[in-house]
Amino acid sequence: MAKEESKTFGQTLADWKQFIYNPQSGEVLGRTASSWALILLFYLVFYGFLAGLFTFTMWVMLQTLDDNVPKYRDRVSSPGLMISPKSNSGLDIVFRKSDPNSYADYVKALHLFLQPYNDTTQGAKNVLCAAGQYREDDESNTKSCQFNRSSLGLCSGIEDSTFGYSNGTPCVIVKMNRIIGLKPEGNPVINCSSKNENGVQLLYFPASGKIDKMYFPYYGKKVQATYTQPLVAVKIITMGNATTEEIQFECKIHGSPNLKNADDRDKFLGRVAFKVQIQD
Repeated sequence: MAKEESKTFGQTLADWKQFIYNPQSGEVLGRTASSWALILLFYLVFYGFLAGLFTFTMWVMLQTLDDNVPKYRDRVSSPGLMISPKSNSGLDIVFRKSDPNSYADYVKALHLFLQPYNDTTQGAKNVLCAAGQYREDDESNTKSCQFNRSSLGLCSGIEDSTFGYSNGTPCVIVKMNRIIGLKPEGNPVINCSSKNENGVQLLYFPASGKIDKMYFPYYGKKVQATYTQPLVAVKIITMGNATTEEIQFECKIHGSPNLKNADDRDKFLGRVAFKVQIQD
């Protein structure tokens, strides 16, 4: 068998030119105009159908969603707790009462956190509600119940702008995270405990750390744009040697059967732990 002769560069270039466009048959890249039209029409219909099917599927799915309430909420059935102020290192509060710079960030954080709770702001945006009753009196529920900063008493920052940090009796504010539709049963309260019970006294604002039912249920940010969750302020008063030691506290929700506070898998579910060290 004779060996096939290799084509010259000119012949190869001529073959490519003919493949790109054949003037005799009118083919472009090996296809006539009608062939290209048919294949383009096929892909146009095919991808148009896929796009339409995807759009229809998304539309059907969106019909099952509510703008105000998440569809699936089974992973978070009970709220967690968090405190203010927090330090850069976490939930440890360490300061020297004789040094204003050591607690300046804590005081600033508390004032910023409580700004939406100012009595004038609450009076302008929210309404007075009947205590002890769930907020279900109108269908829109766009108006939230007032939680005034003044109700935090000695921890409001109104009478004492340093929240007690300047005299070694600091305030820590505990808040409960929001969950849409949650209705706490019983009479929920937030109470704290420390390992040094004999050297620490705790004062609560509002009294007994009570969380009123009128702030529930929460209907979502779009419905209740001005909602502010209820707070519990804890004033820490140390005595004797406790002033120089690091004291560990744990705050929990009590008094409500449907609010958990002892889940080993989530240390913030219904509780929060933090440390306080007050130096002279």
